[in-house]
Amino acid sequence: MSSHREAPEIAKDPVADNTDVYAFVSPQRPKSVTLIANFIPLQKPDGGPNFYEFGEDVLYEIHVSNKGTAKADISYQFRFHTKIRNDKTFLYNIGPISDIKDPNWNRPQFYDVVRVKNGKRKVIAENLRCAPVNIGPRSTPDYPKLANQSVHRMVGGRKVFAGQRAEGFHVDLGSIFDLGTLRPFQSLHLIPTADAMGVNATKTFNVHSIALQVPIKEVTRGKGRPTDPMSKRAVIGVWATASRRKSRMLDPETGRTVGHGPWQQVSRLGNPLFNEVITPMAEKDEWNFRAPDGDQRYEKYVNKPELAKLLPALYPGVFPNLAKYTKPRADLHAVLLTGIPEGVVDGFQNFTGPVPSDMLRLNVAIPPSAEPNKLGLVAGDAAGFPNGRRVTDDVTTIELRAIAGVTIPLVDPSFTPDKAAAGIEDGTTNDNPAYLNGFPYLGNPNGGYQTTPGDSAVS
Repeated sequence: MSSHREAPEIAKDPVADNTDVYAFVSPQRPKSVTLIANFIPLQKPDGGPNFYEFGEDVLYEIHVSNKGTAKADISYQFRFHTKIRNDKTFLYNIGPISDIKDPNWNRPQFYDVVRVKNGKRKVIAENLRCAPVNIGPRSTPDYPKLANQSVHRMVGGRKVFAGQRAEGFHVDLGSIFDLGTLRPFQSLHLIPTADAMGVNATKTFNVHSIALQVPIKEVTRGKGRPTDPMSKRAVIGVWATASRRKSRMLDPETGRTVGHGPWQQVSRLGNPLFNEVITPMAEKDEWNFRAPDGDQRYEKYVNKPELAKLLPALYPGVFPNLAKYTKPRADLHAVLLTGIPEGVVDGFQNFTGPVPSDMLRLNVAIPPSAEPNKLGLVAGDAAGFPNGRRVTDDVTTIELRAIAGVTIPLVDPSFTPDKAAAGIEDGTTNDNPAYLNGFPYLGNPNGGYQTTPGDSAVS
């Protein structure tokens, strides 16, 4: 749900669909920052023989803004190409894949990495190997080994990984889109049923990740690594995009489409859930085509979010204070569009300037937390969302509580949040494969053979 099938047009183009973006100071390498962009949502692990892969006709990018303009000052570009080793078989692999160079892997993918700074392009890696998908114990008998081989070191102290990962985002999609139901509180819903535990809709699914680790000094303004959290230089804005050529034509000789013309952005993502639950349906496709520096047109939806109006209506009597609050949501405006300025939270700021723009904002001078709290900044952990986003941050709960009003007193001390606001959640926890302690942090993907499809129900 963070940005899975969040707009009508991109839902038809999953290979270019940007699902989640993460940005955090690397715990094992605190002088570096890790940037992760996920694509291709809701992958069934057993989806062969044509398993999921990056698009050869898609330009994937991770952008960094460090001058307060909400424009990309540094971009990392990723282009993929695929080889077919044996054109006489329909199989993805013709035996166990014991190594990422194994000839049994019939359809390996490779990629190049380009860094663009101030309009100047520099190739920093070529023909790097992707990790294969996790097929099963016979085809990919030692998947962690294959994943480790797919972590590549580059010049300048950089690391990169591209390949399949376990979905790290958890949410109760079936519940939330059934008229805003939150199972732990559904007895209080306008159409009540008995309370229940949340159901993680993304359990057993995979995504494709591009993970990049670079020195902090490479992505900040000026020279050196900022160490003062109050410095403007310490804050960067991060988002990711996918682009296609402006026109595509079907080649009847090959049965494939061929792109022509300049690149056109078709998907983007900064903060989790922005386009999903803030932008109206009629504007979601346009939002995906636009750059963050033009997000002023969406301010009105942040200042008066639809979900903040729906909660009191769907849960009568539960959010009386929220129902009466009519001021523009300056708290959400700061979190989602400008960053939090100095003076709101003691010893913290991630303000990127007055230009309203949907970006993850990361203060790189704040070190990784010794005891991370999945609720991030609202729980006193300044190293977590909305200061960037770690893979373990429970962004669904954080944003639900923010919309319900727990962050309003930060900017309006006269407001008292409703008691239910501090406990609101969708009731899910991450029961996907375990996160990793090191790069690329997201867990190894669910295997096609090992994964059991869930139960079905009709009523």
